Amino acid sequence: MESKPFKIYVVEDNEWYNKLLVHNLSLNPDFVVESFLNGKELVAALAKKPDVVTLDYRLPDINGESLLKKIKDYDPNIEVIIISEQEEIETAVDLLKAGAYDYIVKSKNIKDRLINTVNHIKKNAKLKNQLVTLQKEVQGKYAFEKSIIGNSASLKKVFELIAKATETNISVTITGETGTGKEVVSKAIHYNSPRKDKPFVAVNMAALPAELIESELFGHERGAFTGADTRRKGKFEEAGSGTLFLDEIGEMDMNFQAKLLRVLQEKEVTRVGGNEVIKVNCRIIVATNRNLQEEVKNGKFREDLYYRLFGLPIHLPPLRERDNDTLLLAKFFIDAFCKENNLEPKSISENARKKLLSYNWPGNIRELKSVVELAVVMSSGKEINADDISLSSNDALPNVLTDEMTMREYEIRIVNHYMKKCDNNTKLVAERLGIGQTTVYRLLKEDKNQK
Repeated sequence: MESKPFKIYVVEDNEWYNKLLVHNLSLNPDFVVESFLNGKELVAALAKKPDVVTLDYRLPDINGESLLKKIKDYDPNIEVIIISEQEEIETAVDLLKAGAYDYIVKSKNIKDRLINTVNHIKKNAKLKNQLVTLQKEVQGKYAFEKSIIGNSASLKKVFELIAKATETNISVTITGETGTGKEVVSKAIHYNSPRKDKPFVAVNMAALPAELIESELFGHERGAFTGADTRRKGKFEEAGSGTLFLDEIGEMDMNFQAKLLRVLQEKEVTRVGGNEVIKVNCRIIVATNRNLQEEVKNGKFREDLYYRLFGLPIHLPPLRERDNDTLLLAKFFIDAFCKENNLEPKSISENARKKLLSYNWPGNIRELKSVVELAVVMSSGKEINADDISLSSNDALPNVLTDEMTMREYEIRIVNHYMKKCDNNTKLVAERLGIGQTTVYRLLKEDKNQK
């Protein structure tokens, strides 16, 4: 795919110098150069949307400062290079503050300086376009219907709350078991809110040692402590006017909670080892798998911080409470994994569906994704069967309750389960189940006789 031509307008009333600039710029085949002798001609041609304008500061019909303003008012993305006969420092500074990209003094040897400046502009424009494209992709990725899969009643309630969260700047507290998708929901809120073009910064509070929390969130100055070789911005500064997501907020050190409360109240931070007060304006979204109200009652979480953070509560239901969402998610993860690894699409057999639905999913969505991706690898045909699905033995026993059996039949099945798990070591099985080894032998014999 050919790159889009880079359009440059040269505005210069001196015809000889005008031709010199056009000649120098036209040496690059990627540049499309047009020239104008006055400001009026330029303004009339702005509709063609040039990428760069080289602007003579002293034109016969309008001065450079006024024309610069007209260009920027029309389209702030058009970069303007001022070209002047004199090196006027104060004027140059004023023009740069007004939005000019560079200020170049006229000379016969202007070629290298001008070409370098235009190349820098072109490179920056390319990066900017890539960033815009990436932002659109990210925003599309985190559209509700794409990032959060399911149509259960419990999930529809979550969608309603996410929609409310995107309409205001209210703090949000996301609760739910590990693996239910709390960070995905936080990103869905951010990328569908007015802050979507600003940074999204995530911090896992459980992963931060107590002595590093303040430096990580507030930043530090050089020499603030051993190992602080350079100044570093904290996560609040990195987030800017975007969103700061504090995951596992319930794990936060009690000694730091008072400092966080003050930042949230005053909307300002001070780096460790510094005195400069830095204003912050990021939105706060927190997540936890703990009951913060209970933590407050037990003296493990500050009550005033709890109410400061709480805002809009969104509870994510565990996968076992989401009806057939398990199958929808499984199909989504299977399709994505096959596509990513250039594999033929695979379907889920009826017995595999029953196995997925009968499992308790203690690890929730995260566990489901891992299980079905392994199932894709283990399956040999176009269909995933129950035998391809490996479930955690720690939560396998509840699956037997899906069949109607007598108590004796349940006992036999449990013993068989542990015999497989313990490599047919009857002594170890007896120890695990807290029964006599003779009982294990008797149940195994009954099972053999029944068959």
